[in-house]
Amino acid sequence: MTERPEWAERIRRERSTRGWSQAQTVTMLRAIYTRQNGREGGSQESLLRQWKDWESGRVRPTVWAPYIAETFGTVAGDLFPPERPAGDSELLREAGMDTAELIARLQRSTISDTTVTAIQITVDRLCSEYRYRSADELRIEGMGWLNRIGGMLDQRLSLRQHRDLLALSGRLALLVGCVEQDTGASGQAEATRRYALDLAHEVDERDVMGWAHEMSAWFALTNGDLHRVIAASEHGIEVAGARGVAAQLAAQAAKAWSRLGNSRQAELSLERGRVVLADLPSPHNPDDHFVVDPSKWHYYEMDVHRNVGNDSLAQLYAEETLRAGVRPDGVERNPMRNQEARITLAVVAARAGDADAALDYGLQALEGDRRSAPSLTLVAHELSREFERARLTDDPRARAYSDAIASIGR
Repeated sequence: MTERPEWAERIRRERSTRGWSQAQTVTMLRAIYTRQNGREGGSQESLLRQWKDWESGRVRPTVWAPYIAETFGTVAGDLFPPERPAGDSELLREAGMDTAELIARLQRSTISDTTVTAIQITVDRLCSEYRYRSADELRIEGMGWLNRIGGMLDQRLSLRQHRDLLALSGRLALLVGCVEQDTGASGQAEATRRYALDLAHEVDERDVMGWAHEMSAWFALTNGDLHRVIAASEHGIEVAGARGVAAQLAAQAAKAWSRLGNSRQAELSLERGRVVLADLPSPHNPDDHFVVDPSKWHYYEMDVHRNVGNDSLAQLYAEETLRAGVRPDGVERNPMRNQEARITLAVVAARAGDADAALDYGLQALEGDRRSAPSLTLVAHELSREFERARLTDDPRARAYSDAIASIGR
């Protein structure tokens, strides 16, 4: 028997986790289509037959894909991801040079457009390595390129080259600020974030501005300043407009609302971000940290559902995060997302009274070298409170877990 494709399994999991029958799902799907288009999109019977074909994997939905995604509160690129483009790790070769030659060209008095393109590809590579590369290594290389670009700005450049290099410096500063925050250097991270914002204002680079405000919201979230998260998110959305970063800003607001106990506002914020993301084209390089990959949407939902107590959906999206974040050979593609997914599974297990699973997932979540210390500490302490409610704090593994959190803090 032919194995069903992953997207078919995914829509079946989305439906079954909610406890919906196929007929109930189709009824809601038809209602969404009618609301969007002002007319019905076929009979219940014909669409139910199509649903069975979709869920079996015999037919991949096309026209109906965005409506199916909206039915489950996500976007088509998440449920039905396109073929991934070739990775950018080899893209320097497309510019006809390797890193050594690129650095040599930076010493010349006149900079060519090809050299600027090669620098852009290098910045893309560094931003794509954020997911897994050592924070210290990434910061050192990012600072090195910031210094090199700074030196280039004193050379003879066209106006377009000057603008492009300032925008690239802004992206690099964002990256450096992120890895500084990951290592707990919050003061340095805030200074670097402001530097990125100043560069973006100089050339009116709205995407970099938006990400600078997103970082402000992230910093506030890890500090527990939830109302500031919402304010920074609103400001960032206003500045960024209909760009991918607006979806992530809305997700940050949803995280804050969920921790404030306002599930309605959290739901509205998620929907706001989903609508932005649904209207964007598929990203060329979804691994870039400053590109909102549609497949990341369930990662945001996981956090929100965990904090408002929707345990079945939180578990579903934690499992989806791990499914996407671990390669078949066991190598972690997204170690930081995976850590939070395991925290979520631990929370769900603790609430269900499964002490062994809760403690095991919790300890697994704190393993590994690549981590964002403030973000991991935030969710790790949230799990600690679940351990207290479940009266697990006397278990030796719970004490080991508390020691591991303290170690991350140090």
